[in-house]
Amino acid sequence: MLEPLVTVNLYFTILKTTTQRKGKSPVFKAHTRTRKGAVKLRPIDYAEKQGYIRGVIKDIIHDPGRGAPVAKVQFLNAYRFKRDTELLVATEGMYTGQFIYCGKKASLECGNVLPLSAVPEGTIVCNVEAYVGDRGAFARGSGCFAVVVSHDDDKGTTRLRLPSGGKKTVKSNVRAQIGVVAGGGRTDKPLLKAGRAYHKYAVKRNCWPKIRGVAKNPVEHPHGGGNHQHIGMPSTCAKDRPSGRKVGLIGARRTGRLRGVKKTAQDKD
Repeated sequence: MLEPLVTVNLYFTILKTTTQRKGKSPVFKAHTRTRKGAVKLRPIDYAEKQGYIRGVIKDIIHDPGRGAPVAKVQFLNAYRFKRDTELLVATEGMYTGQFIYCGKKASLECGNVLPLSAVPEGTIVCNVEAYVGDRGAFARGSGCFAVVVSHDDDKGTTRLRLPSGGKKTVKSNVRAQIGVVAGGGRTDKPLLKAGRAYHKYAVKRNCWPKIRGVAKNPVEHPHGGGNHQHIGMPSTCAKDRPSGRKVGLIGARRTGRLRGVKKTAQDKD
């Protein structure tokens, strides 16, 4: 009767030393309890495709975990006797009581929502859709904006310069808000103390403080352990490594310091 017990114990000992803690965990879920709601453009409808619809800014509020303020805009429902309240990204210059116009024939003013085909080249836009009807994907952070570089009428596409400096080609009938997202310059003021960083990230997710991998134990991180704090393996890591081992410089094309003069991409458009 003792022999199976010894075998089972030995099996669990081997299993305990070879398993790795990896994968998803409830520890890293976003903290959404105090959030005010999804910040999106209106669902696209006949009024926006053919003309415009008017809304009024009822309030400008703070959304915990978001750097940019949010505008609470009220529209009359076109099909039922009720009002629809939408949360839009607040642009610089917005105020309570202001009228917002959404649609193809809306005027080119800050806060209004227009398709890119109705926006001239060089216009500053924000909260741009990636696909028609997805209600906003690009340039949504505080102080962010995209620039309409060019229109291609034959293909029905528009070229954008994104806040990252990269270029993006999207359909010309995707919508965007006119103007710059409010709350710019937020990162210019230093946090100065740990308490402010604590409260900043407490409403976002559990991502602060960030402990270095080499400062941990081998059971907690692939870079952990050793008599001196050293990685002990290449700091680069393939993109298809399993979660738990996928740490360090993931899918790096190059590593090390940037030496010499930084080359800036010239606009070819």
